[in-house]
Amino acid sequence: MQRDKATNVISFAQQEGEVIGGGVLLLGDVVISAATAARDAAEAGVPFVSELYFLLLHGILHLLGYDHERSGAAEAARMEAREEEIFSVLRAEFPEISVAP
Repeated sequence: MQRDKATNVISFAQQEGEVIGGGVLLLGDVVISAATAARDAAEAGVPFVSELYFLLLHGILHLLGYDHERSGAAEAARMEAREEEIFSVLRAEFPEISVAP
């Protein structure tokens, strides 16, 4: 990513472009830095598990094509809105993530 610092989450797509055939769709891998996530959670005053859920969601959205860094403010806002929409459902379903990051 051409950055000289740790990142909290990174996604690696397994497929790019159009999916052909009826096989299993493997989006890719989401790698979360537990140490960075713990530090971010502590700084934000949110539970560690909440931060993990959020980062996993964030990484999956990247695999689905959302991009908040390279596609401009409108796309960043669209991704943030989608994160909040999905995270609100998760918070309702899983009480341990009741505090959003």
